[in-house]
Amino acid sequence: MLIKTSRRDWLRGATYGLGGYAVSGMMPGGGWFGAPAANAASFVDPLAPKAPHFEPKVKSVIWLHMDGAPSTLDLFDYKPELVRLAGQEVPESFLKGIKTSTQGGVGKLFATNRTWKQYGQSGAWFSDWVPNIAQHADKLTFIKSSVTVGATHDISILKLNTGDLSPGRPSLGAWVTYALGSANPDLPPYVVLYSGKREPRAGSVNWSSGFLPAVYQGTAFRPGAQPILHQAPPDLIGLQQQRESLDLLKQLNDLRGAAHPEDTELEARTRSYDLAYRMEATAPEAVDLSKETEATKAAYGLNEDATKDYGTVLLRARRLVERGVRFIQVVSGPIEGSGVGDDSNWDAHRQLEKNHSMHVKAVDKPIGALLADLEARGLLDQTLVIWTSEFGRTSYGQSGDGRDHNPWGYTQWLAGGGLKHGLTYGQTDEIGLKTVENPVDTYDVHATVLQLLGLDHLKTIYLRAGRAERPTVVYGKVVKDILA
Repeated sequence: MLIKTSRRDWLRGATYGLGGYAVSGMMPGGGWFGAPAANAASFVDPLAPKAPHFEPKVKSVIWLHMDGAPSTLDLFDYKPELVRLAGQEVPESFLKGIKTSTQGGVGKLFATNRTWKQYGQSGAWFSDWVPNIAQHADKLTFIKSSVTVGATHDISILKLNTGDLSPGRPSLGAWVTYALGSANPDLPPYVVLYSGKREPRAGSVNWSSGFLPAVYQGTAFRPGAQPILHQAPPDLIGLQQQRESLDLLKQLNDLRGAAHPEDTELEARTRSYDLAYRMEATAPEAVDLSKETEATKAAYGLNEDATKDYGTVLLRARRLVERGVRFIQVVSGPIEGSGVGDDSNWDAHRQLEKNHSMHVKAVDKPIGALLADLEARGLLDQTLVIWTSEFGRTSYGQSGDGRDHNPWGYTQWLAGGGLKHGLTYGQTDEIGLKTVENPVDTYDVHATVLQLLGLDHLKTIYLRAGRAERPTVVYGKVVKDILA
């Protein structure tokens, strides 16, 4: 009987799971610049550590994506003029250069029932929705002039992660992995964590390796006790039995390889099997929280229903940073009851107060704990933490009690090594609708992240069909004013 397998299914089977993850990028012709090695002796491990262009400021990145786009106007960007004008039509002067034809129309200016307070020596403003993050005001570097392209989630999320509006380009984490390799051979260098009961929207396209070899793609760790697909060894087979089987397989492959030194496939397969074995032994410990102290678990909110899911992924993120994982992409998930009739992410076109009240409760305490925990362990100075979303939300209302999408001006923040802490860079207009100075595009954020990792985004190049590809395409500039 002939079993038909689509190309998509074959690729998925080849690249997902630990064995496929390792094999896919280690095959001859799948490594650096697509150039196969001459023989097995010259085989180059694509995940071997590589030198940066210059001395890095940080070793790891924790990328906190608030999926659905929160209203940073109601979290970090205090606008007294918006409060004063709430309920009125948007003055025409604020709408110049704004195209709203694809959106839900322009409603009246809308202010939520927030109270605001300044924190730290920096005097940064925070609303009452984020009291735990506010305690770290002097550790944060705000970018309050963020801009992007696109007003739909899938497009803008893709741009946030890959720098492009269409699938096919590598994610930022894949570029980092390609350029620097792995700092821990027993774990994936690029890990994706997410909370909630389902995978983030658009899934793996947002942590894809694109046209880079598949070995550089992100490895998704699911929620639950066994977050890695196909990670557990087969039933009734222990690690020692697997090790003995792999040793025998290696001996047989070596005999075959000696007769055919021009064939690198056996060498690549042997290395991939070894990686999968090492991860079976190492990865469970890396994400096992049972040895964390009760005080640490409580700080992250693991003993509270509202914060347990997100606190778990952030505590795992800290453990992965400790173990040398270079890029950890954390995506916030939907929360039951936060939407209109169903679960929802931060996408509050309606009932913003209800939606955001639940989401900030889920993430504020764990994020505050992460920053404190990294600092206490001496890890914050060598880690870059980024709080970001695909776009912001409008100053005007939608459906009476929500906000529409806003790619014209919103807030992101960073913390960790190599930054000017307590700084606010850029600003939006008086009602928080549009950036009025120092716009920072997604490409600029990517260029700045690479800079902090010791990489020049203009010199991070992959040759593809004779074309020199870069993470920021032909755009991007390092935001030097926020760097220490």
